[in-house]
Amino acid sequence: MASITLEGNGINTNGDLPAIGSTAPDFVLTNSELSDVTLDSFAGKKKLLNIVPSLDTGICATSTKKFNDAAGNHDDTVFLTISADLPFAQGRFCEAENVDKVQTLAIMRDKNFGKDYGVLITDSPLKGITARAVVVLDEDNKVIYTELVPEIAQEPDYDSALASL
Repeated sequence: MASITLEGNGINTNGDLPAIGSTAPDFVLTNSELSDVTLDSFAGKKKLLNIVPSLDTGICATSTKKFNDAAGNHDDTVFLTISADLPFAQGRFCEAENVDKVQTLAIMRDKNFGKDYGVLITDSPLKGITARAVVVLDEDNKVIYTELVPEIAQEPDYDSALASL
């Protein structure tokens, strides 16, 4: 279990992020076409997982837009934003904000992603959705970078995440 804060108030996750050097847990997430995707869907590519509670919040929106801007400089990497939002809401967000390089994925069908990556919030008003984190995987799904953002209302360390690529 990891401890983070929401506007200064302590909350907990179910576990810890995958260890650097470990093989990332597989997942089943839902894309904008309502299809299931797994790590194998992105075989041969590096993966930057921008894990956020909801695109309806300012920090989640900002991080998605910043990673979208950075994605153009990393042809060998797929940038994924993973949230509790339904694919329909994710699509509206991407269209309204001109997000066209980041792929949005929903945890709507399978909560195992949050559990397996140690980011499932276990208490507070946000119980049941994910904490804010960044996980970067190499082409073989080995974890090369992680950050569990200590305060949900804080942005991730973009420079360090991108430098890991």
